[in-house]
Amino acid sequence: MSGNEKVKWIIILIGGLILLGGGIVLLSSAVRQEIVPQQAAVEANRDMTPARFYEPLPDYQVRCMLCFHKCIIPSGMSGICRVRKNHQGRLYTVVYGRPAGLQTDPIEAEPMYHMIPGHRNLGVFTASCNFRCKGCHNWHITQRGPEEVRALAYTPEEVVAEAIRRRSRSISHTINEPTVFFEFMYDISVIAREEGLLNLFHSNGAIAPEPLRAILQHMDGVVIDLKAFCDDVYRDIFGGDLAPVLTTLKIIREEGVWLEIVNLVIPTINDCMDEIRAMCEWVVEHLGPDVPLHFTRFHPNFRLTHLPPTPVETLEEAHRVAREAGINFVTLGNVPGHRYNSTFCPACEEKLIHRVGFSVLANNIEGGRCKFCGEELPGIWE
Repeated sequence: MSGNEKVKWIIILIGGLILLGGGIVLLSSAVRQEIVPQQAAVEANRDMTPARFYEPLPDYQVRCMLCFHKCIIPSGMSGICRVRKNHQGRLYTVVYGRPAGLQTDPIEAEPMYHMIPGHRNLGVFTASCNFRCKGCHNWHITQRGPEEVRALAYTPEEVVAEAIRRRSRSISHTINEPTVFFEFMYDISVIAREEGLLNLFHSNGAIAPEPLRAILQHMDGVVIDLKAFCDDVYRDIFGGDLAPVLTTLKIIREEGVWLEIVNLVIPTINDCMDEIRAMCEWVVEHLGPDVPLHFTRFHPNFRLTHLPPTPVETLEEAHRVAREAGINFVTLGNVPGHRYNSTFCPACEEKLIHRVGFSVLANNIEGGRCKFCGEELPGIWE
């Protein structure tokens, strides 16, 4: 193969194997001062692209303003996310145009249930993350730096062309935290919209308000992992903060972008029904009853291999609590074949969308309404 040819290694994963229903579930405890050296001459990421959303500081330091960490980064170092590097007082991203994979799945794999059910979606992801979740299902991508994850070479234009070639109706930024590849996501989304594709991203919600509002101008939908409803759990298990996530959720609703929420239920960590009830009541009060909520089943992984899978009975109890709190659309994920994989009409209780896992077997929504009772249903249906 000649040196002028591009080697493109496409990761093709079977929908569901990477357990997207669990959201972007990451790794350990909070790491406020975990500013790490950036290895020099990383072959896959040797080209750096100027980053957005940062402030210059004295002595060639910078403060990154992209997420809640607000890392102060000395020259020659990278932030907590490992992919934003300070070079002589200027901040760069080392993953622009370097996705770790392009993955085609049904949109249900995000999970995004109220956006043209059953359509094909192209997922884009890179190395690394700004959280440290102990039970991350995708830790081999999210908890490694760019020098440890094999990268492809794709321009934003090529990503969009690949989505069209694969007959995808949407592009999602997913699997790892898309905030860390903000510039790449932004440029892809602008081009994708020009080509008539839908845009969405699946996030831990820790992005700062200014970049969030900027990217929402080009988004049709967002999936947010609301990992728990307790500050201590967010800090100790996920390496994050709850407050920025709640702010993100409210901004998305204010901006009028379609929103769905995922809560991965982990035994002994966030499966207290009083906490789940408080979370659901907050959602109804601040976001409204029509934001779909997905409770998904945890499977032992990464640093939580000592815990059992979530009992199905726990998920069913969470479903009951959420419905009692007033949430209209509640589903269960990572339990293929369960009754609550499907979406039901909140008015007549007929089955609107029959799902088994990520597969749509029947769709009883016509013109955005329940075909049985005529109830208008929130979402993007066409």
